[in-house]
Amino acid sequence: MKNFNKASTSIKNWAIDDRPREKLLLKGAISLSDSELLAILINNGSKERSAVDLAKEVLQLGDNNLNELGKLTLKDLQKVKGIGEAKAITIAAALELGRRRHGALVLNKPVVKSSREIAAYLQTIIKDYNYEVFAVLFLNQANKINHFEIISKGGITGTVADPRIILKKALEENATSLVLCHNHPSGNLRPSRADEELTYKIKEAAKFFDIKIIDHIIVSEDGYYSFADEGIL
Repeated sequence: MKNFNKASTSIKNWAIDDRPREKLLLKGAISLSDSELLAILINNGSKERSAVDLAKEVLQLGDNNLNELGKLTLKDLQKVKGIGEAKAITIAAALELGRRRHGALVLNKPVVKSSREIAAYLQTIIKDYNYEVFAVLFLNQANKINHFEIISKGGITGTVADPRIILKKALEENATSLVLCHNHPSGNLRPSRADEELTYKIKEAAKFFDIKIIDHIIVSEDGYYSFADEGIL
């Protein structure tokens, strides 16, 4: 039986330039590889493997692509021996922060001016779900985003959004207009008949509260579809 020496796998025994934390201190975060950054999150390795070794295996789960890694569930991450629930949660939290940072570039703009801006934000936030989610952007009178919320989560082929929940939230947020949005995990951006009917139902209900539905945007990794741009809202 192979005799593993725990000391030999410890990052503490590596040259300073090869230790992720020390390397970050000396050269900055930009100098680290994806696996080295991930190793800092993992914090410590197992008896047989270092944190960097574990990080490389985690990255392989996502085909060495951070976008693909972001789609993995906690259970997926724990398939790597040495990655328990706590480490998986840390990784998932870091990936979510990255998503939100990217999305904040759009949300920080004072006024929403185009479907392209909204779609760029939505692609960052909800494109990684492998099932449909229905979300709403709540805007004030100046078209500034007050709030974003995922209203419902569904299956692979669809989700159901309750207009009453949406309008109740709109009133709580003092919204005067809404942008409806959902994702299509299949990649097909064309709205279904059910999508069109739900949009009409919410639009008509919102009229009673003087709330305008200014768009319904469908997003996937391949792009976006805007009801307003297509003239069907």
